[in-house]
Amino acid sequence: MRKLNAFILSAALVLATPICLPAPAQAIDLKDMIYDPGQLKPVDSSLKVRPGQMAPDFALPSTTGEKVRLSDYRGKKNVVLSFVPAAFTPVCSDQWPGYKLTRDLFEERDAMILGISVDNVPSLYAWAVEMHGLWFPVLSDFPHGAVAKRYGLLRTSGTSERAIVIIDKKGVIRFAKAFDVNRRPDLGVIMGELDKLK
Repeated sequence: MRKLNAFILSAALVLATPICLPAPAQAIDLKDMIYDPGQLKPVDSSLKVRPGQMAPDFALPSTTGEKVRLSDYRGKKNVVLSFVPAAFTPVCSDQWPGYKLTRDLFEERDAMILGISVDNVPSLYAWAVEMHGLWFPVLSDFPHGAVAKRYGLLRTSGTSERAIVIIDKKGVIRFAKAFDVNRRPDLGVIMGELDKLK
C-alpha cells in the first residue's frame, strides 16, 4: 500500500509539473525557401509550335488532384499557358504571384492561365500553398516534361523554358515565345497579345 501511495504521489507531481515545450518557430517566408540556381542559359530549346496552328492537346494532373485538359477550355476561354522551369526558384516564385495580383486583367480578356512545371504534384502543391494559393490551375508535367517537349519547350536540363503560349477560344495558337529563363515575361506583352483576340 505504501508503494502504491508513493507511486500515486509521484504521478501527481509529474502531472502537476508544467511542461516546457519549445517556443513555436517563426513562420518561414517563401523567400527563405527559395533555391537560386544562378544565371542560366537564357533559352535552351527549339520551339515546335507556331501561331496559326491548333494547340496540341494535353491532360495533366493539377494540385487539386484533378486532371486538366486543354481542350476543355475550347469555345469557353482564351488560354495562357505559362511554362516555368521549377518550383521554389526566384523568378518563378515572383512570376505566378504577379498573375495572382493581376487576375482582373486576365478575366477582362476572358483568359484562363494554366501554370505548367515539370515538378511533381506534391512539390507544386507545397509551392502553391507557400504562395498563398493561386486562382488558376497549377499543372504537373512530371516526370519527363512530355507536354513541354511536345511544344518544343523542354530544356536540356529536363526543366521547361519560361514560356508563354496564348491560345484562342477555337484552340488556335496566337502567340508562342520562350523568354529569357532568368527574367519574368513582360506582363504588358501578354496583355497586348490577349487584346488582339478581342
